[in-house]
Amino acid sequence: MQGKTNPVTPAGFAAMKARYDHLLGTERPEIVEIVSWAAGNGDRSENGDYLYGRKRMREIDRELAHLARRMKTARVIDPAAQPDKTRAFFGATVTLADEDDNKKVVTLVGDDEQDASAGRIGWSSPLARALKGAAIGDLRSVRLPGGLKEWEVMAIAYA
Repeated sequence: MQGKTNPVTPAGFAAMKARYDHLLGTERPEIVEIVSWAAGNGDRSENGDYLYGRKRMREIDRELAHLARRMKTARVIDPAAQPDKTRAFFGATVTLADEDDNKKVVTLVGDDEQDASAGRIGWSSPLARALKGAAIGDLRSVRLPGGLKEWEVMAIAYA
């Protein structure tokens, strides 16, 4: 995703920042302390605390770098400031109904804050791409692994 902006809600950006601050200010210093203590115990080749600590420190550093890149490219978009609230755009909560009248409620959020089990779908997901710009009453088709599925937009709301 180089060169692209990363749309994110204010809550999503705050969660990324909180995770970054926790890793940098709490978790990493704890691991550094454990590794330093374990290194002072002698033979490092069979020292589980040392080996696990080094592995965990690499994982933390990798996650910190990833979060830093994502926050650098983040473009915070407040859904409440959306000028056209009659159409589905970033941050919209959309109520959908399929052919069998099964209802589904999804919120279009940034890819970093997506959580399908909570109904938050990433901005670049197939369903979100199909819903961009949709108005109430529009029919949108989405190609899913099980085949083509058609949804009708029943309601659109912004927080």
